[in-house]
Amino acid sequence: MNPKIISWLLAGDPSIRWQVRRDLLNQPSDKFEAERKKIAKEGWGARLLDLQDSDGRWGGGMYGPKWISTTYTMLTLRLLGLPPNNPQAKRACKLFLDEGFYTDGGINFFSYAWKYSETCVTSMILALLAYFRYPDERIHAVAAYVVSQQMSDGGWNCESPKGATHSSFHTTISALEGLYEYECAFPETKKRISQFRSRGHEFLLAHRLYKSHRTGKIFDPKMTTMPFPPRWKYDFIRALDYFRACDAPRDERMSDAIELLQKKQKADGRWLMNSGMSGRKYFDLEQAGQPSRWNTLRALRVLGWWDSQGEKMPQKTEPTHS
Repeated sequence: MNPKIISWLLAGDPSIRWQVRRDLLNQPSDKFEAERKKIAKEGWGARLLDLQDSDGRWGGGMYGPKWISTTYTMLTLRLLGLPPNNPQAKRACKLFLDEGFYTDGGINFFSYAWKYSETCVTSMILALLAYFRYPDERIHAVAAYVVSQQMSDGGWNCESPKGATHSSFHTTISALEGLYEYECAFPETKKRISQFRSRGHEFLLAHRLYKSHRTGKIFDPKMTTMPFPPRWKYDFIRALDYFRACDAPRDERMSDAIELLQKKQKADGRWLMNSGMSGRKYFDLEQAGQPSRWNTLRALRVLGWWDSQGEKMPQKTEPTHS
């Protein structure tokens, strides 16, 4: 681990610093949790919390306008690592259920137009409800809805009610993240939920995380970039960081994505920030085209996890001959 890179990372926002201490320096929880508590008081997290409306929303809406609405602001706060006991976040969680919980058990902020819940949105809200440990029994119905939408190929697609027969990278990563957060919040569900997550893993692995399973070519060049925050879109490092977070077994089908990540590292040991999606935003966390603490942190912890997983694999031994 390059000491200069670590020092540079530790000079960043509290949301960066606490994850560096946890994921790269392997410091004890009292060290990184003390840093984590600062997110609500200074830096990006405090700025976002200060922008919450008096009614508990952000941007005047639950899902829109993008990217300043309640949903997308809360997704960013989750990625920053805002402590789950934050009262402002819990207030927003209440709104998600009070205004979005639908008759089918999912989340539908668009009931005026659709008579079914939207799987991407439901998955994202599940991740938020579970991460912030919101105490409401309806979360189990939300999780059940996500599970019910899994497709025969192992993934998910929010267009399946309209006839889609092949899963979507975008919907699948949101579903996996939501179910993993749910599993973490309710460990008693692990045995059951991990079965559905494993099928979702196979979908991504069959595509080597960003390629067509039919041709082997890159499915969408945008999936090979590294924007942050990812909003609702899929990209290869988002998938790698998910596999790292849940400590999935090392799989050779991830190797293309690992090699791509390594190739993106600059000579000074850092990774750059890619531009995100167009739309309204409160402020940029980092500037596109410039060295990125977010991407450097994510890349280093993914590569560290990959190497440690390799060490766990049984070593092949050459046969002995008498």
